Amino acid sequence: MNIIFTRPLIDTEDLMSNFLSSDNKIIHMPTLNIKSSNMKPLNTKDYDGLIFTSANAVRFLKIENEDKSIKCFCVGNLTERSLRLKGFNNTVAASGTVNALKNLIINSENKAKRLAYLCGDIISFELDNDLKKSGFKVNKIINYNSTKITDINTESLELIKKYPPNIALIYSNRSAESFDEIIKKYSLAELMTQCTVMCISKKIEKFLKSKGWKTVVFNPGEEFNKIDQIKNG
Repeated sequence: MNIIFTRPLIDTEDLMSNFLSSDNKIIHMPTLNIKSSNMKPLNTKDYDGLIFTSANAVRFLKIENEDKSIKCFCVGNLTERSLRLKGFNNTVAASGTVNALKNLIINSENKAKRLAYLCGDIISFELDNDLKKSGFKVNKIINYNSTKITDINTESLELIKKYPPNIALIYSNRSAESFDEIIKKYSLAELMTQCTVMCISKKIEKFLKSKGWKTVVFNPGEEFNKIDQIKNG
């Protein structure tokens, strides 16, 4: 299989390595530039829990103390793994969607009422507002910014031309927009007719379908299984 990875290299290096070892052709075409917003260090004593809807929010987290036992609610396994690698030991993960994360927080046994919600500048779901309606006190903290990349380097462009992609993985709405713009800008649509775009949400899928893409929804961590299904389907 010829597979396009659109996430920044730091987010996808391990996954790409696993696919390379499976004799797939890998094309790295980043669609977003992620930068820290230089958040003020967080005092975990001010909160009962932290919320993370992406691994980027974990990467740019700053805390004042070394207390890493605070309850952490994660959107999925990848985000939880990132927290564990940073030493946080009281984590729980939803099934990969923000709606599932909201339900996880609302239905948690020991309700954490004071929450800090770490996220990027562009969000597709007003999680903090929904939680406030359920009685939680939520402080939304934007700790990273993303900008679209609409150019592709010569090496990746040549790989796409030589190995027309079968799969492209998309992890956010903004990434989907950038992906579609790149394909149009470089007139690559004819090379992508056999490409299935894998999306992590129905909202992303809806956007890409409106642009004419063949799509399928997956949960982060299930990339191998979903690609096998596509390959054998």
